[in-house]
Amino acid sequence: MAENGEGLGTVPEHERILQEIESTDTACVGPTLRSVYDDQPNAHKKFMEKLDACIRNHDKEIEKMCNFHHQGFVDAITELLKVRTDAEKLKVQVTDTNRKFQDAGKEVIVQTEDIIRCRIQQRNITTVVEKLQLCLPVLEMYSKLKEQMSAKRYYSALKTMEQLENVYFPRVSQYRFCQLMIENLPKLREDIKEISMSDLKDFLESIRKHSDKIGETAMKQAQQQKTFSVALQKQNRVQFGKNIHFNDRIPEERNEVELKRAFEEEDENEEEGDEETFENYYRKQRKKQARLVLQPQSNMGYGFPVNRLFDLLFEIREQYNETLLKKWAGVFRDIFEEDNYSPIPIVNEEEYKVVISKFPFQDPDLEKQSFPKKFPMSQSVPHIYIQVKEFIYASLKFSESLHRSSTEIDDMLRKSTNLLLTRTLSSCLLNLIRKPHIGLTELVQIIINTTHLEQACRYLEDFITNITNISQETVHTTRLYGLSTFKDARHAAEGEIYTKLNQKIDEFVQLADYDWTMSEPDGRASGYLMDLINFLRSIFQVFTHLPGKVAQTACMSACQHLSTSLMQMLLDSELKQISMGAVQQFNLDVIQCELFASSEPVPGFQGDTLQLAFIDLRQLLDLFMVWDWSTYLADYGQPASKYLRVNPNTALTLLEKMKDTSKKNNIFAQFRKNDRDKQKLIETVVKQLRSLVNGMSQHT
Repeated sequence: MAENGEGLGTVPEHERILQEIESTDTACVGPTLRSVYDDQPNAHKKFMEKLDACIRNHDKEIEKMCNFHHQGFVDAITELLKVRTDAEKLKVQVTDTNRKFQDAGKEVIVQTEDIIRCRIQQRNITTVVEKLQLCLPVLEMYSKLKEQMSAKRYYSALKTMEQLENVYFPRVSQYRFCQLMIENLPKLREDIKEISMSDLKDFLESIRKHSDKIGETAMKQAQQQKTFSVALQKQNRVQFGKNIHFNDRIPEERNEVELKRAFEEEDENEEEGDEETFENYYRKQRKKQARLVLQPQSNMGYGFPVNRLFDLLFEIREQYNETLLKKWAGVFRDIFEEDNYSPIPIVNEEEYKVVISKFPFQDPDLEKQSFPKKFPMSQSVPHIYIQVKEFIYASLKFSESLHRSSTEIDDMLRKSTNLLLTRTLSSCLLNLIRKPHIGLTELVQIIINTTHLEQACRYLEDFITNITNISQETVHTTRLYGLSTFKDARHAAEGEIYTKLNQKIDEFVQLADYDWTMSEPDGRASGYLMDLINFLRSIFQVFTHLPGKVAQTACMSACQHLSTSLMQMLLDSELKQISMGAVQQFNLDVIQCELFASSEPVPGFQGDTLQLAFIDLRQLLDLFMVWDWSTYLADYGQPASKYLRVNPNTALTLLEKMKDTSKKNNIFAQFRKNDRDKQKLIETVVKQLRSLVNGMSQHT
C-alpha cells in the first residue's frame, strides 16, 4: 500500500516534468531532469515508465493522423489518373490550334512586309523633302548675294555673306555645292575690299579738296557770334544766310551733298572688307590731312585756347579705358579657356628661362632641382601677367598725348590697372570658378595660381614706376589692389571646393545598396564606401599643395558631411525596417570611416579632432551593438554620460525600425521564449524612450 501511495503521489509530478520538457528549450532540460533524481527512491524507474507511456501515446496519435490522411492520398492519385486522358486530348487540341494559327499568320507576315516597304519609302521621301527644304534657303540667299553684287550693294552683300557663313552654310556643309559656295566667298570679299578702298581714296581726296571752304565758313560764323550783339546777330544771321544762299548756294549745297554721301560711304566702308586694313589706312591719311590743314601759313598763327579740347580728350580717355577693359575681359576669358590647369612642365634650362622671362618667379628650391621639373603655377599665370603689362602699355599710349605731368600719368596708369585687377580680372576669375566643368583639381590649381599672381603685383608696381619714373615712395602714389582681388577669388574657390567635395560624397552615398533585413553582416565594408575613401585619399593628396588651413577645413567638412549623410541614411523615413545584421554591417562601414579619419589624410590635426566628426554615429552604434539601454537611460543628461551624443529621438526612431523587423521576420517568435523576451525588452525600452522624449518636449 505504501508503494502504491508513493506511486500515486509521484505521477502528477512526473506529468509536470514531462510537460516542462516538451514546452521549454533544450538549454533548460538539465535542471528539470536533475529533479527526477533528487526525489523519492525508485523515482527514476517510474519516470522512465511514464516517459515510455507518453512516447507510446504520441506514436498512436501519429499513426491515427497518418491513417486519417492516407485515404485522401489514394483519392488524389485516382483523380490524377482520370485527368491524364483529358490532358492528352487537350494536348492534341492545342497542337491543332497552333498549326492553324501558324497557317493564318503567314498571310499576315506577307502583308506586314509590304507595309514595312511602304513605310521605308515614305520615310525616304520625307527625308528628301526635308533636305531639299534645308537647301532651298541657302540657294535663295546665294542668289540674293549675286544680285546685291550686281547692283553694287556691297554692304548688304557683306551682311548676306555673314548670314550664309554663320547660319545657312553650317546646315548643309556636307553637300558639294555648299563647299563650292564657301570657296567662292573669299574672292567676293577681296573684290569688295578693292572697290571699297578705291571709294575711300576718292572720299579722302574730296575732303582735302573742300576743307579750305569748310574751315573758312566755320571761322566766319564763329567770329560773327563772338563780336555782334544778340539782336544784330539775328539780323546778320538772316543776311548772312541770304548771302550764303545767293552767293555760295550752289557750291555749298554741292559740298554738303558730297560730304553727306562721303560720310555715309565712310560708315559703310569701316564695316566692309578688311576692317583693320581700312582703319590703319584711314588714320594714316587723316593724320596727313590734319597736318596740312592745321599748319598755319607764314603770315598767320591761330591763337585760340585749347584747354577745353584737352579736357574733352581726358574724358575720352575714360571711355577709352572702358573699351580696353572690355577687350581684356575677352582676352582673360580666352586664356582661362585654353589653360589645362596643371603645373608647367620643363625639361631643360632653355624652357626654364623662357618661363622666367615671362613671369617673375623666384624659388631657390626649384632652381636646385634637376630636370625635368615643374613650376607650381599653370600656363595661364605668365599669360595673365603679360597681358596686364600689355594693358598698361595700351593705357599709357593714349595718356602720353594728353599733356599731363608724369605724376598724373602715373596715377592714371595705376588707377586703370586697379580697375583691370579688381573688376575685370576678378570677374573673369569668379565666373571661371563657378563653371560646372571646373573640378576639384582645377580649383586647387586656381588657388595656387592666384597666390602667385598676388605675389607678382609688386613687380607690376615696379614696372609702372620704370615707365613713368615716379618713385613709389611719393605721397600721392596709388597702390595696386591685387591683394583683395585674388583673396576674394581664393575664398570663392575654397567655397566651391567644399561644395563640390560634398556633392561628390553624395554621388558615392547614392550608390549604397544595403540589405536592411540581412541576418548576418558580410564581414567586410561596403564597396561604395571603400571607393569613396580611396577617392578622398587621392583628392587630399592633391590638397597638399594648398595652404594648410584650407586643406584641413576641406577634410573636416568632408568627414562631417559623410557622417551626416550616413546618419540620414539610418533615419530615412522611407526605411521602415532594420535588422541587427544590417546594423552590424553599417558598423563595419563606420569603422572604415574612423580608420580613415585616424590615418591623418591631411596633416595638421591635433589628436583625434578628425575622428570626432563620427562621434554621433559611433555612440549610437555602440549603444545598439552592446544593447546597453540601462546605462543610457540611467546616465542620460549627465555630463559624463557614455552616450552623451545620442539623441533620444534618434535612438527611438532606429529602435522602432528594429522592432518592426523583429515582428515581421520572426513569425514563430511567440513559440520561442528568447525571442519573446527580446521583443518584450525592445517594447519596454521603446516605452521608456517615448516617455523621455515626451518629457523633453514638455520641458521645452
